[in-house]
Amino acid sequence: MSRIGNIFKVADLRNKVLFTLFMLVLYRLGCYLPVPGIDQNAVNSIGEQAREGGVLAFLQLFSGKALTQFSLFALGIMPYITSSIIMQILTVVIPKLQEWQQQGATGQAKITQWTRYLTIGISVLQATGLVFLFHNGGGGLVSSSSGEIDLVPNFTPLTVLLIVVTFTAGSALLMWMGESITTRGIGNGMSLIIFCSVVSGLPSAFSVIYASAPWKLAVFLVFIIAMLFCIVFIELGQRRIPVQFAKRVVGRRMYSGQSTYIPLKVNQAGVIPIIFASAVINLPVLLSQVLPSSGWGASVSKWINDNLANTINPIYLSVLALFIVGFSYFYTAIAFDPVQQADNLRKQGGFIPGIRPGPQTEHYLAKVLNRITLPGALFIAVLAITPTVLVRILLGATGGGAAYSIGGTSLLIAVGVALETMKQVDSQLMMRNYEGFLSGK
Repeated sequence: MSRIGNIFKVADLRNKVLFTLFMLVLYRLGCYLPVPGIDQNAVNSIGEQAREGGVLAFLQLFSGKALTQFSLFALGIMPYITSSIIMQILTVVIPKLQEWQQQGATGQAKITQWTRYLTIGISVLQATGLVFLFHNGGGGLVSSSSGEIDLVPNFTPLTVLLIVVTFTAGSALLMWMGESITTRGIGNGMSLIIFCSVVSGLPSAFSVIYASAPWKLAVFLVFIIAMLFCIVFIELGQRRIPVQFAKRVVGRRMYSGQSTYIPLKVNQAGVIPIIFASAVINLPVLLSQVLPSSGWGASVSKWINDNLANTINPIYLSVLALFIVGFSYFYTAIAFDPVQQADNLRKQGGFIPGIRPGPQTEHYLAKVLNRITLPGALFIAVLAITPTVLVRILLGATGGGAAYSIGGTSLLIAVGVALETMKQVDSQLMMRNYEGFLSGK
């Protein structure tokens, strides 16, 4: 409690924390503001369907249940995250973007502006797709005893345009809120919004387990605590590559060589592989809704629903684990370029002891990166699968929605964002000679 009090002793830090909390409260309020032209009875039915799991439970995970509420922030922050990932991938293959990236703050501002434009375009596409998907239950995606559900009973061009514009405006507002938190608040705004979305689903998931049997909740809490220790251990784990800088002569002065290191995280890709893998494995489930309802279409849809929409099916778990490992290597290769790192070391007069500058340094960094990526990838694969299996064992087929809410993705996001935010708070406190949360006695 004394360390929490340290935050509010510093006026600047106190204002940043209060501004961040205010923005997050506004975000949660916007998650329950319904858009016009929506049948609220159908919205309630969709919420019931999402609690059973499946693709709806995955889609609402990163929107804080705003999607199944069909509210202002139904698209969540995912359009911005998707556009950021696309721009990061394009930077590797488009020379102009590489040039901007090397221009420092000026080039980064240009990349950020194009990321915003791409976010608006993705928001328009996703909003249009959601309106058509949830019209008449997406061709059977959402059904009840009374038949297929229609969220947009007055399906006219003006109504569709109004809903699409509202969704896009909500996504743009959420993008501005995230950037404002990063600039004027504490922590990364986009990460904190995702953190708020994920954590908001934990109480209802825990209540579902408790309603089944109190001892099941106790078992799961013990498991969660053990997983939290493992996540913190892996998230903070890194391989430090020693780097030595040669002596330099600047003017009439000679500066002695300095020793430092290159920190390579065990989980370099973070939660991105789980998000990518979940999105890819759920894509056939979405596409199956447009297949013919008889003949070969019915057979394909049945196989997809039995194997890829069932989160406890061995085929689903195996494919998800393989996708996670593959995307871990893919994203790590994009996030850390051994060629560029070796070139920067050579230009700065640095070298790894025992390794020649140039190609040998490049090969050494690539070998070390590949070796530490494997345990990190296997860890997040196990992390993504284990909570889902445990919830299904404890609750059976009724725990689909809870499995998503307290699955490995949620835990990894919550712990990762919390650690990064507390590091920023600690750095602010240490600058003012206060003891932080992560610092020892």
